[in-house]
Amino acid sequence: MLVVDDEHDVADTQALKLGERYETTVVYSGQAALDTAGRKFDAVLLDRRMPDVHGDDVLSRLRERGYDGVIIMLTAVDADLNILEMPFDDYLQKPVEQSTLLSALDQHLDRPEEDDRLDEYFRISSKLSVLERDKSASQLESSAEYTELKERARELEWVLQAENDDFEELKETHQSISRS
Repeated sequence: MLVVDDEHDVADTQALKLGERYETTVVYSGQAALDTAGRKFDAVLLDRRMPDVHGDDVLSRLRERGYDGVIIMLTAVDADLNILEMPFDDYLQKPVEQSTLLSALDQHLDRPEEDDRLDEYFRISSKLSVLERDKSASQLESSAEYTELKERARELEWVLQAENDDFEELKETHQSISRS
């Protein structure tokens, strides 16, 4: 697990929260994240606002390089509609309780089988829940991207319910994670 935050105390605290369950490496800048990240890390906890290389740029570059591990934005930045196009797996707002952080990671890392559609559903659900918390209904309704993503979530939910006996339980666990 790679923890990335320019605030040393915050990064070190996140690593401590994870230390009993996950082996962690901590870096304190976006550039250090780009220099360090790779396939040896199952997940990256990534701050958005960093002075050298913004977390959004780190996220884009990691995905462009082919990093397909879990990336969780762990940030104090309020979400805006621009997150709809960002390729992260989850979005948690600081401060994050240890139980919330571990639940989010478990949700993404500890599933026995890979299902790209389930992963996509969780990515979309995370974005929708964050935006629905932070934005007004009129702001969301005026966004074509939001409407398309909402429809895609409905399509995926329908298929996943039909194919997975434990989908409702997985969905409830995902929804129980506090993203604010």
